[in-house]
Amino acid sequence: MSVILETQNLRKEFGGLVAVADVSIQIEQGSLHSIIGPNGAGKTTFFNLLSGKYKPTRGSVLLNGKDITDLPFHQRIHEGIGRSFQVTNIFPNLTVLENVRLAAQAVSQVKFNFWRGANSYADLRERASTVLDTVGLGTMKSALANSLPHGGKRKLELAMLLAPEPNILLLDEPTAGMASEQVPELISIIDGLRLNQNKTIVMVEHNMSVVMGISDRITVMNMGEMLAEGTPDEIANNDTVQNVYLGTLYSDTDEATQEG
Repeated sequence: MSVILETQNLRKEFGGLVAVADVSIQIEQGSLHSIIGPNGAGKTTFFNLLSGKYKPTRGSVLLNGKDITDLPFHQRIHEGIGRSFQVTNIFPNLTVLENVRLAAQAVSQVKFNFWRGANSYADLRERASTVLDTVGLGTMKSALANSLPHGGKRKLELAMLLAPEPNILLLDEPTAGMASEQVPELISIIDGLRLNQNKTIVMVEHNMSVVMGISDRITVMNMGEMLAEGTPDEIANNDTVQNVYLGTLYSDTDEATQEG
């Protein structure tokens, strides 16, 4: 597979704090690449650099070999990069369908007209309807977004991310706050996007069973630096990663289970 997204010595400093320290990674086209690490490892800051929300102190971001380091967030959307956030970001008082239609319209050539009826945006509504079917919300198109349960809102956010037809999805904690029984369905949808639509997915996620079960490659960060990178098996068997992150995480899980 070819490299679609790459960072070269990417660094971000906030005053005297080095949040991301010269990280170089390569994301392959059509892969699911997870980024993990303890709290404060620099994962979200790194995501903000990939999406264009932050500008790096130094280093570069390349998309298909093209330097996009100076492109802001809204322009990277037009380059085919979509990004979700840990907190759901929807229009609560609009219908599910209208949320996705607006997301599709944001990067289309269709200009907003206050006096134009929503039904006149036929192509955008059709696109929105198709995307909602993809994420399992096809029967909820007329519902108000605010009426959805948390898992439904996560699906809606994913649909809004897909509406502009990005090639790369940056998913920041997609299962955050979801009940455990809701997680497998969402992960199945995400995996389907990679397998059936050839989307490239970069994911920050704390749920290790999800990460190990779905990832092609995993990058481990710690204190702003890249600690290790490899397949799920390679990461699970890496002694340094076990000592710094996974061992403690699994230990905490075991203790919580025993206490329960």
